[in-house]
Amino acid sequence: MSLTKQLWIAIAMVTLLSLGGSLVVSTLSARQYLQQELAIKNMDNATSLALSLSQLDKDPVTIELQIASQFDAGHYQLIRLVDPTGTLLVERKYAEHNQGSPTWFMRLVPIETRPGLAQVLDGWRQFGTLTVESHSRYAYESLWNATRQLLLWFAGGGLLCGLLGTLVLRYITRPLGSMVEQAEAIGGRRFVTTPEPRTLEFRSVVRAMNTLSERVRTMLADEAQRLEQLRRQTQYDDLTGLFSRQQFLNQLDAALSRNDASAGGLLLITRIANLAELNQRLGRTAADRLLATLASKLSSVGEAHPGRECGRLNASDFALLAAGELDAMALGEAVNAAFQTALTADLPHTQLLIAVAGYAEGEARGSLLARIDGGLAAAEHDEQHTLQIVANHTDQPLYSHPDEWRKALTHALQGRAIKLAGFPVLGRQGEVLHREAPVRLQLDGHWCSAGRVLPWAARLGLVARIDALVVEAACARLDRHPEITGLAINLSTDALRDAAFRDQLRRTVQAHPTAASRLWIDIQEISALRHQMEFRDLCLTLRPLGCKLGLKHAGRSFSRFAELHDVGLDYIKISPAFIRGIDQSPSNKAFLRGLCTIAHSIGLLAIAEGVGTPAEVAALPALGIDGMTGPGITAEPAALSEHP
Repeated sequence: MSLTKQLWIAIAMVTLLSLGGSLVVSTLSARQYLQQELAIKNMDNATSLALSLSQLDKDPVTIELQIASQFDAGHYQLIRLVDPTGTLLVERKYAEHNQGSPTWFMRLVPIETRPGLAQVLDGWRQFGTLTVESHSRYAYESLWNATRQLLLWFAGGGLLCGLLGTLVLRYITRPLGSMVEQAEAIGGRRFVTTPEPRTLEFRSVVRAMNTLSERVRTMLADEAQRLEQLRRQTQYDDLTGLFSRQQFLNQLDAALSRNDASAGGLLLITRIANLAELNQRLGRTAADRLLATLASKLSSVGEAHPGRECGRLNASDFALLAAGELDAMALGEAVNAAFQTALTADLPHTQLLIAVAGYAEGEARGSLLARIDGGLAAAEHDEQHTLQIVANHTDQPLYSHPDEWRKALTHALQGRAIKLAGFPVLGRQGEVLHREAPVRLQLDGHWCSAGRVLPWAARLGLVARIDALVVEAACARLDRHPEITGLAINLSTDALRDAAFRDQLRRTVQAHPTAASRLWIDIQEISALRHQMEFRDLCLTLRPLGCKLGLKHAGRSFSRFAELHDVGLDYIKISPAFIRGIDQSPSNKAFLRGLCTIAHSIGLLAIAEGVGTPAEVAALPALGIDGMTGPGITAEPAALSEHP
């Protein structure tokens, strides 16, 4: 029961008690006063009438007329004249019903008055005894009106007190709304703080809740910092600060398996061909300094664009992975120019070889590395062209010109030629948590995977339109198949940044209320962190509708999770770069265990992406993973690959 209702009940009870006491006291006092006044009136009227009758002739008609005139002129209940022997001489009596007040009120508060008695004389002889009793109708009416006015005054006073009390209560309890919102936020894994109110009692509660939120945030920040240090120690090269060989290869494997707008891209490898000679001529310390400088220059090129990754493959080879990029010559020239600024006059004989190759979704890592190694070999034999652009994979794209891509994609979107695939995400007990539903688009009669289509759609500004169709298809699928536990769809960065798309997404989900609670929406971790305002708006829009929201390809920027502590995420999907070979990597096990601990501490499910082998499947649950998906995860087939 709300405080306002309790206040009204309290006011009603106080009003009723006060009214009851006042009614009893005032009614009894008024009744006693009226009884006394009626008794005095009866005595005065009886005396006056008896005196008049004593002066008249004692003719029966005259006596009767005098009494009748007195009875008709006043308000009397009874006038009676009897002789000394008790014989009735004259009597006038009012026999009609009392209309001045309700009958129940008259029975509840009876007015009993003494009649007035006087002697009528005939000379010195007693003629008779006169009895006069005034009518009590007006007394009851007066008492009833007074009681009714008292009731109205108390009712009005109680209503006014209730209204004023409600306003005062709302003013006093204004901080309570913020406290409730804060408590709900904490329950929803959003650790927010609120200003302390003036009310002492509320201030202590708010202060305690703020302290709780701050402690949780501090704990998460400290744990994230500790885990970041562990990741740096285990996944990065000590000398250069770049990814170690194994971790970079894991990142490369994850990039090759992507099927979103960042599928495909470029891989650049640079090699110091005469590193052994430099070690002998400069000494190990100076050579290490040169390696660190070159790594720093490579990192600066990588940091110029989000999503680029740098690593050290061996003593002389550095690599740069540029997911979603196509211009190999521009990337190679940027790296070469950065390296040339590091080669001073003291290092004239440093031989730097650079090879850049494009890759496509699903290409084998060995094939890609072999092509680049061939490019490095060609650069070593051709001193005039130390930057080599390696030919692309034999799997050529469907179209070679952007206009052809635009025409084909526009035609497919207008014809709604899309369908959703289905890949299971299994829980610890083998249950299906949900199914990932990447899009398939039909171009020239061929169903193309997302990895082949979305990169070009992103470059042409069409990916938000594809995402809108995907949302409609997923909601329609969930409505048609109530047995599906959930579908996960991936929203692109362009869609996240598009306010019109977010509004359309809200309307689409609102139109499918039964599907909303089973719709899982994945946002790239890097997109959510780079566009926090838009991501917060998306969360505020979809959370009331029941959708589940989470971060995809998560883990690289986990130390910044505290920036999203108040949006109420439901899960994270950890990047395959941290999952590949987890059964054989103690350092990645420690990192993943800490990451799952942080996720669980704020109520998030931790789902592993890219699980490929039975050994990885067996190792992950012990590290705290709640769900798994990838080529090594299978479940019973479901009717997902159908047209929307």
